[in-house]
Amino acid sequence: MKIVVPRRWRPAGLLCVVLMLGALDGALAQAPAPVDPWPDLARDLFQGRAIVNDGSVVLEAPVRAEDAAIVPMTLRLKAAGLRRATLVVDQNPMPMAAAFTFGETAGVTFISTRVRVNSYTNVHAVGETGDGALHAQVKFVKAAGGCSAPAVKNMDEAASHLGQMKYREFKSGESGHREAQIMIRHPNNSGMQMDQLTHLYIPAHYIDKVVVRQGDTLIFSMEGGISLSEDPNFRFSYAPNGAKTISVEAHDTKGNVFKQEWPIGDAS
Repeated sequence: MKIVVPRRWRPAGLLCVVLMLGALDGALAQAPAPVDPWPDLARDLFQGRAIVNDGSVVLEAPVRAEDAAIVPMTLRLKAAGLRRATLVVDQNPMPMAAAFTFGETAGVTFISTRVRVNSYTNVHAVGETGDGALHAQVKFVKAAGGCSAPAVKNMDEAASHLGQMKYREFKSGESGHREAQIMIRHPNNSGMQMDQLTHLYIPAHYIDKVVVRQGDTLIFSMEGGISLSEDPNFRFSYAPNGAKTISVEAHDTKGNVFKQEWPIGDAS
């Protein structure tokens, strides 16, 4: 880079410029490298157990999110015997976005949801087999500000529809499987969002547990945190067992419990 110094600055001005550039170079050289939170997260969430990337779990995530408050994530379970899957947004204030536990006969092969991403970050999907072995994949996602982004809906409107649910069914491309989607109306306040009228922070209030069953048999349960987006929704595959209904029970951090049940289309 060529630096042009006005004549009236020379030579004393030139010396100042050189000293300033030298100080800047020194500051950049001494700036600490960004700390990778993953080693500590892996120790805290998975007790420091070995985690291998062998294709057993595949994470689908956008390289750059269109909306940091609603970032789609899909976990595909490629290996038989995976009983748990955890989605971790490394740089988020509450990194563990969702931890799923699958029923032993549920046959879940994928599950999709939406999360908030607060800054450019790695996102880890970690699957666990029945014997405790851990398998993971990581993707880097470019997004920022998702945890503090204002709620899409008016808070009074959100409160009036709190806990309402919708259920959808889809044809599955997998033999012997069905696909379904559960949508839950809830602001899922992160505690980092500001009320635009009062300029006070809205207290955290979010869905922290969801249980989905076909008949009496577990498909999956989920433990969640503030990283889940407003109006949580889950699309998933499962192996039908002949049950005629799908039911959902959701809990939030204020002790509310929401329940709903729907008939399964063409259930045998």
